[in-house]
Formats: sequence, structure tokens, C-alpha cells
Amino acid sequence: MAPPSPKTYDLVLLGATGYTGKNCAEYITTSLPTNLKWAVSGRSHERLSAVVEEMRSLNPNRIQPAIEVTTLSLEDLGTLAEKTRLVLNTIGPYYRYSSPVVQVCAEKGTHYLDVTGETPWVHEMIQKYHEIAKANHAIIIPEVGLESTPSDLLAWTLARTITDEFSVGTKEVIASIHEIRSQPSGGTLATATGLLDHYSLGELARSTAPWALSPLKGSTSSATVPLSTRLFGVRKSQHLGTLTTSIWAGPNVAIVQRTWGLLGGPKSNYGANFHYHEYMRVKNWLAGAIIHGALGLLFIAIITPPVRWLIQVAAHNFYAPGQGASKEVTANESFELRAVAEADQDLPNPRRAMAKFRYDGGLYYLFGIFLAEAAMVLLQNDDLTEKLDGGVLTPAMLGQPFIDHLRNAGITIESRVMTEQ
Repeated sequence: MAPPSPKTYDLVLLGATGYTGKNCAEYITTSLPTNLKWAVSGRSHERLSAVVEEMRSLNPNRIQPAIEVTTLSLEDLGTLAEKTRLVLNTIGPYYRYSSPVVQVCAEKGTHYLDVTGETPWVHEMIQKYHEIAKANHAIIIPEVGLESTPSDLLAWTLARTITDEFSVGTKEVIASIHEIRSQPSGGTLATATGLLDHYSLGELARSTAPWALSPLKGSTSSATVPLSTRLFGVRKSQHLGTLTTSIWAGPNVAIVQRTWGLLGGPKSNYGANFHYHEYMRVKNWLAGAIIHGALGLLFIAIITPPVRWLIQVAAHNFYAPGQGASKEVTANESFELRAVAEADQDLPNPRRAMAKFRYDGGLYYLFGIFLAEAAMVLLQNDDLTEKLDGGVLTPAMLGQPFIDHLRNAGITIESRVMTEQ
């Protein structure tokens, strides 16, 4: 059999003229190897040319991106996928525009990364294309953004720490958004208010059920969520403080659970009784209960079509899709996730480990860092890609190489065994 013909590009950035896409293009231009062969892709040659010129001004001493004008037809996308080893996709809402991108990458054996947080769409892509991607050795990793890279990597790190230190599995990881300062982009707002225009309540329920994204079903018998938390949304943690419901928890929990299943579930170092729960830190119990109640009312509002329409109009007037805050505004943004893991030990005081993920800077620029560095992990680690082989995977499947890349990019990811019980 003849060897496969060389690809024109190492990677193609699809949606480069949007807000997230431009941030990713900037990071690639200023931080990735200068001999990287890459292209920016979208529908407008004029807008893509403007992006290329802007990137040239940031770093003229590197290979500049080529321009690939494409529609979202299967024919155009198929031609594009055949030219590149990897596609970075920033075109959202993903449920509306990006299913054909996943399809052609799975069929052509082209690796694929995105920054969606749309769990129902990810569930759909798994059902449709996981086996096709496996057969064609295409590594498809959705949610390589704030949803769900920090959560997935901290859970993976803590499970490994517990196993290395105590030779047991992990019973539970409790994570908390300790700090977040950010403004949503127009694309994020459009996605958050539009999912129910595309998926029914039944489809949403099925895709967000416990372990829905995991190839294996986890245990529910050892769930440790107190009854008061289920009723009022507030949980006390000795190490994380007072916690409440987080709007980011759903997608993150689903991805962490899928990682558990992909790694072998009970046979993995996570262990048979592993559970992951995620919250948001608040000042006190009352504030947590109010936030929990407000989120419940917001959900009721969003599932009501007339109210949802009004929210969509207001969101569009805040930032239209493709737009976001200026660099001056995002310079003061930050994100910190903390997590505590409890060893699966039959002891009065099981051993614990703690981990932290922190980034200071624009959070949509962070999306670009995630995508670009995950791409480099796949492009530079043949042994890893051969081991992963293909399928719809998760950020943590990139393992320690991904963590090392992110640390080198200035992101704090650390863990330690706790001495105080």
C-alpha cells in the first residue's frame, strides 16, 4: 500500500474571522512554531485577508497562514479536511453549523478540536460519528475550552495523584469555580439561548442524564451529595468554602464522566466508585440559595418560547455573534478552578488531594491557547495519537503532554496531597 500523500497544512483554523477564532489566530501567530503550515478558513475572502494582515503585523517572521475560502457544504468541507492533518473549529453555535465539520473529519481521518459547551450536540456527535472516527483514526475532541478543559484536567490529575500516593481509586472529586471575571461573547449568548430551538426537552434530558456521554455507566450508590444540597443548591466544603449551583457544571460533569468511561471506568485509576461534582464559590449560604433559585427561574424562562425570544433579542443587542469585549476590557479577566479529591478508602478520614487551575487574562484568548496547544500535542506526539487511535474523545485523554504545554503557556495547574484531614 502506498503511503498517504503529504498534507498541505498541519492545521486549518475554521471560523478565523469570529471572536474566538481571531483570539486563536493571534495565539498561533505569536506562540506556535514559526514553521507551522497553517491556514485560516471561512466564507469571506475579504475578511480572512484582513485577519491575515493583522497576524502578519504581529509576527512577520513566520510562515503566514494561507486563506481557504469554504462554505459549510459537505463537498467544500471534505476538500478542506483532505488538505490538513487537523481542524480547529470555532464556528458556533455548533449545533447549528458544525455537524458537517465533524462528519467530514471523522470520514476523512482528520483530527478535530473545538470549544463547544453544547452537551446535547456533543451527545449527538458521539452517537453519529464516534465509531466512524475510530475506524478512520480521526481524533475528535469537543469542549477543549473553558468547558471542559480545566475540569477534565484537574479530575485526571487528582485521580492520578490519589492512585500514585495511596494505591486506591478516587471516591469523589468536588470542584469549585473559585473565581471568574469575564464577559460572554456574542456567540456564547446566542448558543445559550438557542439550544431549545433545536433540541426538545426530552433530548436535553437524555443527553444530560448521569453518565449519558460515558461509554460505561458509573455507580450511583456511593453518591455523596447531601439532601440539603439537592434541595437548596448549597454545599459546605471544609477546603473549598460555601458552594452553590454552577451553570458550567452540566457540560463539565458530562465530559469528566466520559473520560472515566473511555479510560476503562472501574478498571481505570479513577476507580469503580468515582463521582465528580462541580459548583461555584459564594460568600454564604443565603447567597448560594438565591443563586440556585435564580438559575431555576432562568431555566423556566428559557424553556418558555416568548420569553426565550425576548432574551435572544436582548443578548443580540449586547454582543452580536462574532463579537466580544475589547482587549482593554479582557486584560483584567481571570479564572480559577479548585478541586478536592477523596480517596476511596474505608476509613473514618480518607486521604485527600487538592488541585488548582488558574489563568489571568482574556478568557476567550484562553480558548485560543487551549485549541492551539492541544493541536500541538496531537501534531508532535505520534506515539500518543497512535495510542488514542481515534473516536470522539475528551481533553484529558491528551494527558500529561497537554498539561505540560499549558503550563509552558503560563497557566497554573498544580496538585498536592493534603496533610490536614
